[in-house]
Amino acid sequence: MPYATLKLEFDGSLATLTLHRPEKRNAISAEMLEELPAALAELEASAARVLILTGAGKAFCAGMDLEMLRAIATQPPEAHRADSQRMARLFQALYDFPRPTIAAVNGPAVAGGCGLATLCDFVLAVPEAQFGYTEVRIGFLPAIVSVFLRRQVGERVARDLLLTGRLLDAAEALRLGLVNEVVPAEQLMHRARELAGTLLANSPTSLERTKALLRALVRESLERELALAIHENAAIRATPDFREGIAAFLEKRKPVWRGPA
Repeated sequence: MPYATLKLEFDGSLATLTLHRPEKRNAISAEMLEELPAALAELEASAARVLILTGAGKAFCAGMDLEMLRAIATQPPEAHRADSQRMARLFQALYDFPRPTIAAVNGPAVAGGCGLATLCDFVLAVPEAQFGYTEVRIGFLPAIVSVFLRRQVGERVARDLLLTGRLLDAAEALRLGLVNEVVPAEQLMHRARELAGTLLANSPTSLERTKALLRALVRESLERELALAIHENAAIRATPDFREGIAAFLEKRKPVWRGPA
């Protein structure tokens, strides 16, 4: 099916899904939030055995779109929960995707964009890439991604990244376990396809059953933690600090925090 914010290409058993809003640094819009799960469902029903996820232009994904942030700031409480559930469904769909996934991070991967890379099985990054869970800078909460990140890098590193909201380069991301390889920009897609070839040489049954086993090992705790994360993701949107953080970000000024009520 055609997509407005994505580009989906097939090359035999290999599929490439490109976040395709280069003029917006591939920021996540409401439309992209709807199209990504649909694209994953299409891919799951296809003959593709490996998925490469990348971004168009000079960014992988800059996080949430400004228009979406403006809309969130004026939403009623029930809409906050629905939004949180949509984001959780997207992240879980990528985590649960039954075939191997490779993030080819061609530039900054920030906030929700960093989350998309985190959820892939393999992450290749150009040296110029930046990673960061920057939600705390605008009074938000990196709730949903925290469920997955803590499992990948451990609680100590997760606390560092989630509480500081700092940006890190590809070399540090490699050291911390967020990235599998750092690859020169001109070789990124070649290396992603090379890795895909290694995976395609393996038994597709074994690959799918291995991923299914890894999911099953954490299913109960993951579902419990995601339910809590969805609640917290929605609840923080009712706080003065969230409203101030969004306003300050949109107005390009320093926030004046009020702190917990």
